[in-house]
Amino acid sequence: MRFDRGRSHMVIEKAGTDQYQSVRAFYLAVIDAVGESRDSVGWKKDIYPAPAFLNDAIRRGELYVALEGEMIVGAMVLNHQYNDEYRKLSWPTQAEDTEVTIIHALGVHPSRRGRGYAGQMLRFAVEHAREGRQKALRIDVLKGNAAAKRLYLGTGFRYVHTLPMSYEDTGRTEFDLYEYPL
Repeated sequence: MRFDRGRSHMVIEKAGTDQYQSVRAFYLAVIDAVGESRDSVGWKKDIYPAPAFLNDAIRRGELYVALEGEMIVGAMVLNHQYNDEYRKLSWPTQAEDTEVTIIHALGVHPSRRGRGYAGQMLRFAVEHAREGRQKALRIDVLKGNAAAKRLYLGTGFRYVHTLPMSYEDTGRTEFDLYEYPL
């Protein structure tokens, strides 16, 4: 899928195994930048997204990169895996696990923030899920991340609930859960 943005052209495609080092460098740059912002995502170097997580996602064809030329300007993982706490909710869209796409590790390179790339990546995720005959997209976000909240609500996601969940990088803390019905 191709997106035009003024003079720049962004292409979103599956990451290849040869891109692992570039993908890892991309996430390290994002972690360095958001660690200094008030809208923390809670990610930590080599904990989340962990090298094994990135390698496995690339190998399974689940990691997508947004490219401007050869530069990775965004990345995300799309699959059916979710935190066990998701099962505690009565989601607005009733669906089997295989009918829901979960978005993980959505990030935009610090030098490209504020240009609408995250919204374009979400539109890609919606189209990808529709093509896969999914019933919904879901994502969880560290509570208090106002930028993510604006992004998801502004692109059609609906806030569902706040739940305490445990992850390697954050420990047990509260996350806001969002859904985009298809």
